[in-house]
Amino acid sequence: MKRISSFSVNHDILEKGIYISRIDGDVVTYDIRMKKPNGGNYLTNGAIHTFEHLFATYVRNSNYADSIIYFGPMGCRTGFYFLVRDDVAYSDIIALVRDTLKFITTFTGTIPGSKREECGNYLDHDLDGAKKDALDMINVLKNYTEADMHYKQ
Repeated sequence: MKRISSFSVNHDILEKGIYISRIDGDVVTYDIRMKKPNGGNYLTNGAIHTFEHLFATYVRNSNYADSIIYFGPMGCRTGFYFLVRDDVAYSDIIALVRDTLKFITTFTGTIPGSKREECGNYLDHDLDGAKKDALDMINVLKNYTEADMHYKQ
């Protein structure tokens, strides 16, 4: 079988950040890398789950809602894939992710979509863990620019 492009990225040199993973027609897949690959420190299941609910809800209610296609976790638990139409500028993606991270760090109340009838694993949430992971990424993205969005070779 043909090797998929995400397995061609050198994970030994990959750092935390937002990367343009691939472009397929009018869809851009962003790699939101929140943990150093193979670093021994990974996102926990409950925090991933809560982070995904909050992030997806926020971006699908943003000014870019019509351009949002998908947001979901990587199986390796080091980050998320974010699929967006190509009509959103890279600089706007960085700003949107920053705004979403701020939303997550300040969120209080009931996690959207966390009722039994809304979610297939409604008991497995960790709001404090999601907030901690979001705060860490805010620091990573503090001075992030479009030039940083390309994988290093």
